[in-house]
Amino acid sequence: MGTKIEPAVIQPGDKWLNKYTWAWASWDWGQAAINAVMITFVFTVYLTSELFGDTDHSSLVLSMALSLAGLLIALLVPVTGLRADAAGRRKLWIMVNTFLLVVVCAAGFFVYPDPSFLIFGVAIIAALSLFSEFAGVNYNAVLNQISTRATVGKVSGFGWGMGYVGGILALALVLFGFVQPIIDWPGANTTDSLNLRWVAVFSAAWCLIFALPLFFVIPESASTLSTKIPLSQSYKVLWGRIVGLWREDRNLLFFLGSSAVFRDGLSAIFTFGGVIASGTFGFTLTEVIIFAIVGNIVAALGAVLGGRLDDVIGPKAVITGSLIGLLVAGAGVFFSPEARGFWIFGLLLTLFVGPAQSASRSYLSRMIPPGREGELFGLYATTGRAVSFLAPLLFGLAIALATPFVASGEAQRYGILGILVVLLIGLFLLLPIQSPRKTSDN
Repeated sequence: MGTKIEPAVIQPGDKWLNKYTWAWASWDWGQAAINAVMITFVFTVYLTSELFGDTDHSSLVLSMALSLAGLLIALLVPVTGLRADAAGRRKLWIMVNTFLLVVVCAAGFFVYPDPSFLIFGVAIIAALSLFSEFAGVNYNAVLNQISTRATVGKVSGFGWGMGYVGGILALALVLFGFVQPIIDWPGANTTDSLNLRWVAVFSAAWCLIFALPLFFVIPESASTLSTKIPLSQSYKVLWGRIVGLWREDRNLLFFLGSSAVFRDGLSAIFTFGGVIASGTFGFTLTEVIIFAIVGNIVAALGAVLGGRLDDVIGPKAVITGSLIGLLVAGAGVFFSPEARGFWIFGLLLTLFVGPAQSASRSYLSRMIPPGREGELFGLYATTGRAVSFLAPLLFGLAIALATPFVASGEAQRYGILGILVVLLIGLFLLLPIQSPRKTSDN
């Protein structure tokens, strides 16, 4: 079974900002509506509100649904990435999973504000997480097609930045079109939370429209194997390659493990950010969205700046500095007695999340042997999801331990400490790992 090296569409010497980069990043722009509006700041806040019963119970149900999605991702994603590499169908699977995202997201319109719809609502969020990860594996693998080793940091940071900007505009449209409408129109009707249910349809349309440039501009990847891999043999082949990594490149394997931990902490910041703002600091939904808009602006600037630093000082330094910044900012949120403190330290959190996410992706991209992008980004997703229970578990455990000792409504604050523990463990695991070698191509 021979491996064929796939040529990139961008060669050393080409400008890094071009039609391929714009088309690739446009998908991240559209995906932002799923992440920012549905999974983080609006729809999950809706699902964990009193409209669906006890907020602690609904938060627990949401965590359990996301954990189940994480388990499915851990089992399925690496094989899908491996097979997409082998068949040369990365773009096809991006398209398939994007269409699934759109359909599932639009189904959120039917989540009525009643406790009997809670399971349906969290199932939609879990499915969005699942299909987003499936699409993201192949989307990340395209990074090596459209960048060189010397520009991968800038391109990765640009993609994250575009995602945040897309989230900013999507959140602004949600705020002024549905939550606090500047024009009275039927979709802004609050009866049976119609306005929030229409947000799901809006997010689906946003995702689809901005995915189209990638569909039409980015070329399909070439097959990387001379022999196709039967589905029945996929896990065997995958296990053999993991064993091969242990023998040939333990540094890469250890990075996959360490990044799994700190990326779980990064995800938890966004997953529980809106919930903490609302439950601990008393933000209204409007205030949560305004914070999210400002936070996405700060995160976009951080991602772009971090991407440029990545190409100068290397991704490990960027990740290390970002994790230290996150620990300091997270402690600030925990000790803040009022909403003003959450604004200050919460925005600092968003500043450091973007660079850590972007540099983690470019770190792996620099280490991947040609022709194995989908497979190893699949492992990247899998290792992350293999510990995806960790941050939600410690978040909930910290709340449970604090509940008997604090006033009613104050225990949720202690969940922040659980997230910080995950970030600290990830930092300690990262420190011994060697940085990828710098290259001189541009």
